[in-house]
Amino acid sequence: MKYLSNKSGFLGIDDNFLFKEKVIIIPFGLEKTVSYGSGTKNGPKEIIKASHQVELYDEELNCEPYKKIGIKTLKPFKIDKNIKKALEKMSKINEEILNKNLFPLTFGGEHSITPGCLKPFTKKFKKICLLHFDAHADLRESYNGERFSHASAIKRCLDYSNVSVISFGIRNISESEIPFLKKNSSRIKIFWAKDKAKWDLKKFKKMIKDKTVYLTFDVDGLDSSIMPATGTPEPGGLLWQETLNIIKIAAKNSKIVGADINELSPIKGFDSYNFLVAKLAYKILSYKFLY
Repeated sequence: MKYLSNKSGFLGIDDNFLFKEKVIIIPFGLEKTVSYGSGTKNGPKEIIKASHQVELYDEELNCEPYKKIGIKTLKPFKIDKNIKKALEKMSKINEEILNKNLFPLTFGGEHSITPGCLKPFTKKFKKICLLHFDAHADLRESYNGERFSHASAIKRCLDYSNVSVISFGIRNISESEIPFLKKNSSRIKIFWAKDKAKWDLKKFKKMIKDKTVYLTFDVDGLDSSIMPATGTPEPGGLLWQETLNIIKIAAKNSKIVGADINELSPIKGFDSYNFLVAKLAYKILSYKFLY
């Protein structure tokens, strides 16, 4: 695997800083099945660019987490136009990273990357819990004739019998998804956005306790007032601090083994949205390795 220099990679760390890496950032701007706004292929490079402006010191954790983590960023590479081949490549990358006992964090691209990201985890671990942030359930069998659509991302993950899902922020689901959701209620737990004021995070803590967790974060899970830079924005979503609180509970009570952040569709001139995603990525890694 070929890496960017520290200065060019995630967080723009000084090239003179030496560390043993624990995390590999994978820029994977797959964009094949978007159904509304486009531009997710530009997400990874804009997240990395914005990350160079993220303050390295974390006032909550009272340190510069990157020094305790060690982060390398893969050089951008060609992504196959065939979605199945692209997902196979994503799987092989994560498998290689896992074989080195490192933590992969993928920047999408659209949400269809997640089944590809997850595949090697389903082989390595007996059971894997998908912690899923999203506006959409993504439980369709297919969408516009494509089984690997972004709208089917979680359904494809559940094709693996050892995968379960805890979803936060869902506020858009089709009638066709309801029967599958009901049939698989033991494997799928949803914290609906409409019930946000009544969420019992103590219950979530018990649900995720001691589980092996893969975190997938579709940025449209955030409220459209703070994250309009996505292909399918939805009102009524998660805000910044409540999002961090959920991730913190997961980091403290489970073993997070990998993650992806997807569906950022950058808006020219509005760098604050790219910055938010970059800071979110840094927070996920900081909580994972410092709690």
